[in-house]
Amino acid sequence: MSTPSADGCVLTAVDGPVLTITLNRPHVRNAIDAALSRAAAAAFRDFDDDPGLSIAVLTGAGGHFCAGMDLKAFSRGEAVGAEGGGLLGLTRQPTRKPVIAAVEGYALAGGFEVALACDMVVAAEGARFGIPEVSRGLMAGSGGLVALATHLPRAVAAEIAFTGRQLSAQEAARWGLVNAVVADGGAVARARELAAEIAANSPSAVAASKSVLLAALPMPGDALWSHQDALLEQVLASADAREGALAFVEKRAPVWAPLTAP
Repeated sequence: MSTPSADGCVLTAVDGPVLTITLNRPHVRNAIDAALSRAAAAAFRDFDDDPGLSIAVLTGAGGHFCAGMDLKAFSRGEAVGAEGGGLLGLTRQPTRKPVIAAVEGYALAGGFEVALACDMVVAAEGARFGIPEVSRGLMAGSGGLVALATHLPRAVAAEIAFTGRQLSAQEAARWGLVNAVVADGGAVARARELAAEIAANSPSAVAASKSVLLAALPMPGDALWSHQDALLEQVLASADAREGALAFVEKRAPVWAPLTAP
């Protein structure tokens, strides 16, 4: 049985040592607004603090994982990062314990960045991944660019980032971004199977192993975050960002400003 957050935008369910966190804004494909980010961040903090839980599965309601930042909320001036931890409190502040993303439908923009911030990804055959921010006058500012540069050949990362095109589950798996591809509707069940397999091991040993794996990765340091944040601040305040969000809301093609000299 699921327990809703105060406003119902996040559902949590416990099965032994496994916690399932469900993003619950299906009417907007679980797009992230400030309330969703705060509620998910609280759920992840509780997960890390609960000694009875050893692994989490993150998924979305309504047949989609997450369509990224809620552009209508952005156009209203909402900040969707959660207390310095990034989107859902996860993209800049990894949990001590493992998290598996169970992806059906869209995992786009911030949704893809959230999936990349998880330790493992199980995807349905019809799942789609991508960072299309450039098509809205924005940039992927929650670690997605860093993750793609870390895990993919430079040319492949550049194509994904610059075109904003979507990856199929199969293509994401070929590049090592997805652990398993299953039939549509089966992502959560397979993720829970994988979670149960992991939960059978020593929680402290698994957490220690995650710590070493993270330390071995070329994680972004303060200088890189500062560089990205400075650029992100400029992009978010730009005319193109306003135009991209407005064009999305008005369902028309955006009209971009020309690139000025540095």
